[in-house]
Amino acid sequence: MTKVAVLDIGKTNLKVALVDLETLSEIAVETAPNRVDATGPWPHFDVPAQRDFLFKGLRKLALSHSIDAISVTTHGACAALLDGAGNLAAPVLDYEFTGPDLLRRDYDAIRPAFAETGSPSLPMGLNLGAQLHYMLATDASLRGRLSCVVTWPQYWGYLLTGNLACDLSSLGCHTDLWNPHNGQWSTLVSKLGIASAMAPPRKATDLLGTLRPDCQRELGLGTVPVYVGIHDSNASLLPHLRNQPRPFSVVSTGTWVISMAIGGRAENLDPSRDTLINVDAFGSSVPSARFMGGREYALISAGRTLTCSDEDEAAVLTKRVMLMPSVVSDCGPFPDLKHEWTSPPASDGELAAALGYYLALMTAECLKNIGAEGPAVVEGPFAQNRQYLEMLATATGREVQTSSARTGTAIGAAMLCAGQLARTSPRLWVPPSSQHLDYARLWQERVNER
Repeated sequence: MTKVAVLDIGKTNLKVALVDLETLSEIAVETAPNRVDATGPWPHFDVPAQRDFLFKGLRKLALSHSIDAISVTTHGACAALLDGAGNLAAPVLDYEFTGPDLLRRDYDAIRPAFAETGSPSLPMGLNLGAQLHYMLATDASLRGRLSCVVTWPQYWGYLLTGNLACDLSSLGCHTDLWNPHNGQWSTLVSKLGIASAMAPPRKATDLLGTLRPDCQRELGLGTVPVYVGIHDSNASLLPHLRNQPRPFSVVSTGTWVISMAIGGRAENLDPSRDTLINVDAFGSSVPSARFMGGREYALISAGRTLTCSDEDEAAVLTKRVMLMPSVVSDCGPFPDLKHEWTSPPASDGELAAALGYYLALMTAECLKNIGAEGPAVVEGPFAQNRQYLEMLATATGREVQTSSARTGTAIGAAMLCAGQLARTSPRLWVPPSSQHLDYARLWQERVNER
């Protein structure tokens, strides 16, 4: 088994990638934006459009490459509710919908404590349990239609194989539905009255099944094995779990920047600062913290691709041009703070430098909050941002590495299908100057003053 097709469903983008397990590289990639449909009972993902793109991508890969297995990785805080015929019983709710907040008091009355689930109370639909509560409360006929609940990676696995499951890493993504301490459903599942509807929990590395006959015909493939699948941040973590000496941390960057500490000193996690317990591909607990770094970059940059020169960086360091938290509030390490500039950047180049520094300092705060030790390995788009990497090394005082892969999610999802080690050639980043250290210290002081 050397060639694995990966369906990579992020909050912002859809991707179909063919991963070569011998080189741990993506040898073919198709991408498209992931759009939300605002019509209907609640904002929801356009599942027919998603299916059309993903299946066309698989079919295109099959025309020019051999495919030995299929794996799936998706964003968290998402599930599909199926009726008795296996069709969607309700639209797949977008977790940024604020509707669940309207019923927050009722939900909090049945929601398990952080000590039971490791899930902080989050706004909108970021707690999957809050989504389910909202949908069942506002659609009077849904409970009668509901036959099965599957987490988001396994919905796509179900379409491909006909087999139902929930994976442990998706259940462990602040859902309120899972107790990571004893590896069982939380008390919320029975309080919602959905215990009989929850698909069986499986490890992400398990074999879910093989392509169903109609999918074989549609995709031009044979009886290809399909694996259970994984939450995207845990996909980024998997290659490092297999070969990185402990302690270390992984920073998975995308719409969310998620920091995960392996073998650190996590004690007394504070749910009010968006720390939580994730569950890795093997079902083990992983102290984690997060903020919407990719979304913050997009908001501050106004969707532009920013670059900066050495002169721009020097100006930002000298003038102390700082972006203070939080660009996206109600989540992250400073959920109650509103962002502001200490002084406005004089150019797009200065904006790029200051924004990279801000994102790194937010990441460093997350790593501190989960007791991270050892090197930090950065995956995803921020691994290409020099200002981010230099400031992260400065603020943590520890080694920062970047993977040779452009993104870790597809590689990690492909590795579910084989026990091979990650073969990365990391680039190391060290604090570049005392000016960076002074900048980081001043930023922290100003945060503390606020």
